[in-house]
Amino acid sequence: MFQEIDVIQGGGEIARRAVAQYLTEHVLPLLKESQPAQIQQALAEVAAEQTYLAGWMAFDSGQHGLAQRYLIQSLRLAEASGNRMLGSHVLAGLADQATMLGHPEEGLRLARTGQHGLRGLRAPAALTDLYVLEARALAAMGRGTETAQAISAAERTFGLINVGNEPEWAKFIDEPYIAGEIANSLRDVGDPAEAQRYARQSVTAARKQNRGRRGALSQTVVAVGYAQTNDIDAAIAATHQAMDIAAGVPTSARYVTAMKDLRGRLAPYQREPGARELLARIDRTALAVTAV
Repeated sequence: MFQEIDVIQGGGEIARRAVAQYLTEHVLPLLKESQPAQIQQALAEVAAEQTYLAGWMAFDSGQHGLAQRYLIQSLRLAEASGNRMLGSHVLAGLADQATMLGHPEEGLRLARTGQHGLRGLRAPAALTDLYVLEARALAAMGRGTETAQAISAAERTFGLINVGNEPEWAKFIDEPYIAGEIANSLRDVGDPAEAQRYARQSVTAARKQNRGRRGALSQTVVAVGYAQTNDIDAAIAATHQAMDIAAGVPTSARYVTAMKDLRGRLAPYQREPGARELLARIDRTALAVTAV
């Protein structure tokens, strides 16, 4: 239920607090009780899943220190449960956070460590996510050839996913997410046409699921692509569309960061009426809550 709130409704601080309260009051106390080993491992596994979600929601709310503490706790719980796939999933979250906070070398190391942890397991969803996050880190470092290789690996493993065989937490590793993250990598290596193609695929798929946060994030990549090719009118229109999609969705630190980037790209054109109006809208709404 909490994962559905995060993925479909966009999470937000109220949802994060609800997850943290449930975790503190109902889940973690069970771990302190004396249980048979098998039950203790199962409890550690579900506690790891929920702690991961609490960390991810804290990260999306811009509370990065809190997010890291939750994710490290989740990794320890996953190790205690003996679930290697879940442990690699937590490493994916840590990799994502590292890259997005400006430490792509650490993000790359964590993503590849997660891949190593999946050796000998059939885990196409978790592996796809880790390849995508490897691509994000490589793109942030400007390593275009390796980024393309990681994207190709992600697409190969994505084609092997059978949702019915995947754990519940892997349901979000789907078309809107994967296409959107590939678009981000292609944006960062300076391939606006391909970035826009994947971003539009993500937006279309997200719209079918009513996923406003993912749709808005991917639409910003469409806007950046136009800005990179100096089609400013199209960039302005695409940015307005991203903000329309985001309306009513709880504020996401990732969305705020994307809007700051767009604002910086469009600021040189602020003398044009359309750009001036858009920049004012960004300042009034999208940047009203500052990412930590």
